[in-house]
Amino acid sequence: MRDAEGFAPPEVKRALAKRRRVRVAPVVAAASLFAGLAIWLVPLAWDSGQALTSRSDPNAVADRMLDENFNAAVAARGIDEALADQDADLAQSFVELADARHVAVDDARRKQVEAAVADAASTASALKSFAYGFVAGEPTDATSFAGTALGDLLVFGDIRDAVREGGRLATGAKADTLVLGLACVGLAITAGTYATVGAAAPARIGLTMAKVARKTGRLGGELGESIGRMLRHVIDWGALKKAIAGVSIAEPALAIRAARDAVKVERAGKLVELARAVGKIEAKAGTQAALDGLKVAESPREMSRVARLAEKQGGKTRAILKVGGRTAIMLSAAAFDLAAWIFGALLTLFGLVTSLKSATERATQRVLDYRKRRRKRDAAQLAPLAAPR
Repeated sequence: MRDAEGFAPPEVKRALAKRRRVRVAPVVAAASLFAGLAIWLVPLAWDSGQALTSRSDPNAVADRMLDENFNAAVAARGIDEALADQDADLAQSFVELADARHVAVDDARRKQVEAAVADAASTASALKSFAYGFVAGEPTDATSFAGTALGDLLVFGDIRDAVREGGRLATGAKADTLVLGLACVGLAITAGTYATVGAAAPARIGLTMAKVARKTGRLGGELGESIGRMLRHVIDWGALKKAIAGVSIAEPALAIRAARDAVKVERAGKLVELARAVGKIEAKAGTQAALDGLKVAESPREMSRVARLAEKQGGKTRAILKVGGRTAIMLSAAAFDLAAWIFGALLTLFGLVTSLKSATERATQRVLDYRKRRRKRDAAQLAPLAAPR
C-alpha cells in the first residue's frame, strides 16, 4: 500500500491523508449534545435524589408539595370554597397555612373567616352540635364529635351501633360489618380506658373516628379493606352473631359481655395502633383533619404518616391535605421514576466526560500530526539546500 501511495498522484495522496486525518468535529458535537442534556437532567436528578432521601419524612414530603402547589391564588380559592361549604375549620386552616408560608391573604377574607369561626363556636350552635353528635353518632364538626366521643365512652354510642348492625346481621339483612366490628372492639376496650385513667383514650377516640368516617362515607376504600381484614382476625363473627341477637340498647351490660366474648383483644394490636394514630391526629389537628386523613390514607402505615404530619403542622394539616391529597404524605412520583431520572443524569454525565476525553485526545492527535507534517515539509524544503553541489 505504501508503494502504491509512493507512485500515486499528489491529489490522491492528499485524499488519503485527509481520510486518515483524525476527525474532531463529531466528538465535539457529541460533547455539546451531552452538555445540553446534562443542563436539563442534572437539576431534575438532584431534586429526585432529595425527594428519595426525604421520602421517609411526611413533613419534608409535604413541604416539597407545598413549594410546588401552594400560593396566594390557591389559598384564596381554598378559603372561598371552605366558606361556601360552611366549613369554618378548613377556612381557618388555610389562613394558618398561608401565614406560616408567608402567603398573603387579603383582610376581607380574614374577616369572613373570623366571623365564620365565631359563629361556629357560639353557645347555641355548640349545644345543638353536641347533642346531635351524641344521639346520632355522625358529627359534622369538633363540637358534635365531642358528643359522639362521649356517647361512645359511655358505651351508649357503641351499643347503639352494635345493636342496630348486629340485629341486621342476625336477621340476614344487610349489615355494615365494619361499623359493627369497630363498635364491638370499642366496647371491649372501653373498660381498659377507665382502668388506665384515660391512657387508652387515644385508641378509644380513634375507633370512634374510624366508625364515624365509615358511616359518613369518608373512609378510604383501601384503608377500609385493611380495617376489615384486621377485624376478621380479631372478632369471632359466629359467636358475635349468636350473642348479639337477643341484646337490646337498654341492656348495656349484656352488650358489653357479648362484645367481650366475641372480641379477642390480644389480637387487636395492629387495629389499636391504627386507632391511636387516628386519635393523635384528632388531638393535634382536630376532628375534621382526622376524617380527612382517613379518607386520604390507603393503609395504616400512611395513617401513621398523617399522624406525624399533624403532630408538627397542627391546625394547618387540613389545608395541606386539601391542597395535596395523598401526595401531601407520599411522593408524587414513584421511586422507580425518580431513580430513572438519576440514572439518566449519570449516563449523560458519563457520555459528556467520555466525549470530552475523546475530543481532547483527538485534538491533541491533530496537533501532533500537524507538527509532524510541518517538520516533514520543512525537511523536504531544506533537503535540496543541504545536498552537495
